[in-house]
Amino acid sequence: MSKARNKPPILTLSPEHEAAAVSTLKRFLEDRFELELGTFEAGEVLELFSREIAPHYYNRAIFDVQAHLKERFESIESDLWALEK
Repeated sequence: MSKARNKPPILTLSPEHEAAAVSTLKRFLEDRFELELGTFEAGEVLELFSREIAPHYYNRAIFDVQAHLKERFESIESDLWALEK
């Protein structure tokens, strides 16, 4: 896993958001799996998600925005053609 550790996370959170995410992760793991993690361990899990999983969601969001903008630009182009005299 040392190779993956060298890979920087694509997304970073503010210290406040990171603390909230770690707290949420700890609570989820305890409620769902009866697994009590310390703040350090939950932070490591969050870092793993940030490095390995978040990029997939990020790329999907970019793809969705591109599709939305393409539709919107096509609509604007159509509106401009309609204004032509």
